[in-house]
Amino acid sequence: MAVTILIKRKIRENAAAELDLLLRKLRSLTVNEMGYITGETLRRVDEKGESLVVSIWQSLDAWRKWTQNEERIELQNEIDRLIGKPTQYEIYENV
Repeated sequence: MAVTILIKRKIRENAAAELDLLLRKLRSLTVNEMGYITGETLRRVDEKGESLVVSIWQSLDAWRKWTQNEERIELQNEIDRLIGKPTQYEIYENV
């Protein structure tokens, strides 16, 4: 069953360009991952520095496998250092 992952981040305004670069790198890796369906990155209009990535996967197992990818882990660690706290993930099952 497909799952939708909501990935929430909040960053200082002066680090937004660096975050965008890291997210583009992460996205380029994701599109080649088995089980990845689609995704989009959104910037919140009423809250500066807040972003949301919506990532859709064929299964929870496919998502979990992706989270163990070494290149992804490195990029995610860079992102978390940049934002100063762990990225928030919410996993939803499609019904």
